[in-house]
Order: sequence, then structure tokens, then C-alpha cells
Amino acid sequence: MEAKQAVAALSALAHEHRLAAYRLLVEAGPEGLPAGLIAERLGAPPSTLTFHLQQLLHAGLVTQRRVSRQLLYAMAPAPMNALLAYLTENCCGGGAACRPACEPAAAAVRSRSAPAA
Repeated sequence: MEAKQAVAALSALAHEHRLAAYRLLVEAGPEGLPAGLIAERLGAPPSTLTFHLQQLLHAGLVTQRRVSRQLLYAMAPAPMNALLAYLTENCCGGGAACRPACEPAAAAVRSRSAPAA
């Protein structure tokens, strides 16, 4: 992940309604939720929620698919994993103090930089 992508993702999450919507989608899992149900659970007007979901979609943090007449939104795990790996890539300078917390990100960095077999 490049710095520009990290800034876009963090900017998209830097709003109370977008963060709440993203967390709700994380909880829902890969099946996602219809936009109307997200609006209902968050107590947000549908037009406002649509704006916020579009910001998350533009940042690549969620996906959108149409099923019949409904738009379903789901979290996109790869971009969030990439963001977490980017943020913790040099965690504690590789020191032992935070190694357990940073190991998932370190493993992601190693797999990206490993030569193809």
C-alpha cells in the first residue's frame, strides 16, 4: 500500500457515521447488508448513508453489489489488511516488545516481498 492509499482509507474512516457503517459491515461478514438495513441500524437517513457508503466505496474499503432491487454492501478485507500492514510495517523498529501485536502485519509484508516460486 502506498501512502496516498493509506490517507484515502483513513480519511474515509475519519467520520463517525462512516466508521460506524464500516464496523457494522465488518460484523456482518462477507455477505454484507442491504443499504436500507444499514441506515435503519445506524438511525441515519438513507440519502446521508448513501453519501457515506460512497466514500467508503471510493476508498476501496467496501464493495457493492446489486441483488434484485437491493444494493448490498460488504467490507473488503484485503484493503483493510493492507492498511494495517502499512501502519505497523516498522512497528517498534522490530523490537521484541510489540512483536506479538505486529506479527500479522509482518507476515503480510514478508509474503508481499517473497520471490514468486
